[in-house]
Amino acid sequence: MTSRWQRTNAPRGDEYDARWKSLEASGHDPHGEVAFVMRFEPQSVLDAGCGTGRVAIELAHRGVTAVGVDLDQGMLEAARRKAPQLRWVEADLAGLDLDTRFDVVVMAGNVMIFVEPGTEAQVVAAMAAHLVPGGRLIAGFQLGQTLDLAGYDAAAAGAGLVPEARYSTWDADPYVADARYAVSVHRRPVS
Repeated sequence: MTSRWQRTNAPRGDEYDARWKSLEASGHDPHGEVAFVMRFEPQSVLDAGCGTGRVAIELAHRGVTAVGVDLDQGMLEAARRKAPQLRWVEADLAGLDLDTRFDVVVMAGNVMIFVEPGTEAQVVAAMAAHLVPGGRLIAGFQLGQTLDLAGYDAAAAGAGLVPEARYSTWDADPYVADARYAVSVHRRPVS
């Protein structure tokens, strides 16, 4: 099990968390993804590519049943230290099978551009398989990297999802053609 993430020099664990603490100390809300997800009033959320658990832990604080999945053992160790009461799963998203369905699967933090090259459609299909009927897959990632929106949308369509909305930020700013970031919402049809 590998991913692009594992081949980066990006900060891990406590060092990764320090970045978010610094942003919060400067007045930045570190929970924009959570506020966005809460608009859909989920009872359960799979935080796919959860890292150190920032999103899942805040969702749990807001009364949502949250499960975190990540491939990076060090990031999960940090998540487990912060919230041992939550379920943390070490797994590759491309082959994930938790035998559980969620109202929302969220992939925050550029997850899609860090998965193993060539597995993007598998990842989307695996995430779609974890949705209840009517559930939403929400993914935010930088554009102009390794995955474009046409490719992502094709993967979502191939997984049986329908597009619901697209934004340029987690603050729900309207999507514009020259945006450098996109937050996409796709829904599993009810029938």
